Amino acid sequence: MIRIDSVTKRYPDGTVAVDNLSLEIPDRSITVFVGPSGCGKTTTLRMINRMIEPTEGRILLDGKDLAQQPVNTLRRSMGYVIQNAGLFQHRTIVDNIATVPRLLGWSKDKARARARELMDRVGLDGALAKRYPYQLSGGQQQRVGVARALAADPPVLLMDEPFSAVDPVVRKGLQDELLRIQEELGKTIVFVTHDIDEAVKIGTNVAVMRTGGHLAQFAPPAELLSNPADDFVEDFLGADRGIRRLSFFSTADLGLLTTPIVAVDSTAEQISERSAGDVPYLLVTDVEGKPLGWSEPARLTAGAVDPERLLPYGRPFEHGKESLRAALDGAVLSPTGWAVAVSADGRVTGVVSQQTIGEAIRAAHAEGDPDGRTDGRTDAKVAG
Repeated sequence: MIRIDSVTKRYPDGTVAVDNLSLEIPDRSITVFVGPSGCGKTTTLRMINRMIEPTEGRILLDGKDLAQQPVNTLRRSMGYVIQNAGLFQHRTIVDNIATVPRLLGWSKDKARARARELMDRVGLDGALAKRYPYQLSGGQQQRVGVARALAADPPVLLMDEPFSAVDPVVRKGLQDELLRIQEELGKTIVFVTHDIDEAVKIGTNVAVMRTGGHLAQFAPPAELLSNPADDFVEDFLGADRGIRRLSFFSTADLGLLTTPIVAVDSTAEQISERSAGDVPYLLVTDVEGKPLGWSEPARLTAGAVDPERLLPYGRPFEHGKESLRAALDGAVLSPTGWAVAVSADGRVTGVVSQQTIGEAIRAAHAEGDPDGRTDGRTDAKVAG
């Protein structure tokens, strides 16, 4: 556990970057510092590995004062990932990743073997090992940065806005990859971001900082969204915090209908059997059971369905794995108002209406705290 005990950072000109900050960062969790520019989140991160020394207070790791430890030893015991990866441009990818093990005295062969193992873990093709950073995309470089930070198997990983310089699609992939790695390795991760969506998605706990280095609220994301501590936190979370909160409710108990689903090669009799007065549309799938689009039953002709004339089905969600937010998004994106549920391999398992999703949302709010933990973290967050 990392304990930040009454820590203040005051610069010679009188500027206070962090003001009397106290909190405990649990082991094997992702603690996210988030807040506006100038709130002290990066300063706090850098005080943990003593890149910046606190003016007052103490920071302890497993009960030991970090100020009493040799600074080089301390830094080598903590992985550190920054924006734009901070790679050595004159070194190959495998040697970038092997940097800290080599500093710790590992042989070149052992360090490179560890680097290749980590390339696979962070989703990098082994063929990239002998390339240089400028030959990689921004997302690939950030993966190298994560691999380098993990190379010596540090118990603590510090991440300073590591994904902010890449596009939204790549960023989502890197966030998902970090959550997967964390599930496997269980590191103590301290993560800095200015993006509340990123904080809510990856954080086990979120520390919201306000300008002047004051802690506004420290809580699991679900609690943060449902009970903001004050107007500042509520404003920072944004007007759509209710939608974000749906990310913490599972779709496992969401009732699905399978009747209004027909395959593209269905007979006229099968189409007729699947048509129901209370469901104005039928979802057409290909022969493998994957969605093609919606159609009014009267517009379907057995054996002659033209996929180009079908209405789009929106974004499907994985039933039981993704959240009510994902299900609602799928329904809103569909012109029919119905969301499509699929299995892990993309095959349709059922459909659900906006009305049913709305009833599930009301039931979830009535039950109070979200449940449906699926990823092993203490905030019981579900995917999506």
